[in-house]
Amino acid sequence: MMVLYSLMIIGGYVSAAGLGLTCPEWPLCPDGIMPSEEYLIEWIHRLVAATTGSLVIATMVASLINKNSDLKIKVTSSLATVFVITQIVLGAMVIDLKLHAVLVAVHLGIGILLFAMVLLTTLFAFRVSKTSMASKA
Repeated sequence: MMVLYSLMIIGGYVSAAGLGLTCPEWPLCPDGIMPSEEYLIEWIHRLVAATTGSLVIATMVASLINKNSDLKIKVTSSLATVFVITQIVLGAMVIDLKLHAVLVAVHLGIGILLFAMVLLTTLFAFRVSKTSMASKA
């Protein structure tokens, strides 16, 4: 949850500061895995995005594997995974199409939906946890 929120803050900064095309290639910057200083902010955004995507997908896999997982958690984590994959594709398209305004807006909108699904997954998980703890007491 915090990683996703950090990603949204960094993404907002990248957009507001006009740094969206400082790293004009996708997925890596021209210098490869470790970028030079001029690509650092955009590279950090991409690194945090990759970390977020991995965590969201891992959450979905864990919820689907766990037979005791609540259906709400399975649905919201699966939707979050769909939105993460959509964000990856949109992020690549935003760079490829040189920050086309409609794509940037859709990227933001899907990001908000992703945040909502991760928030719901977290809330449902805590609710289930509190319920199971109360029944054991």
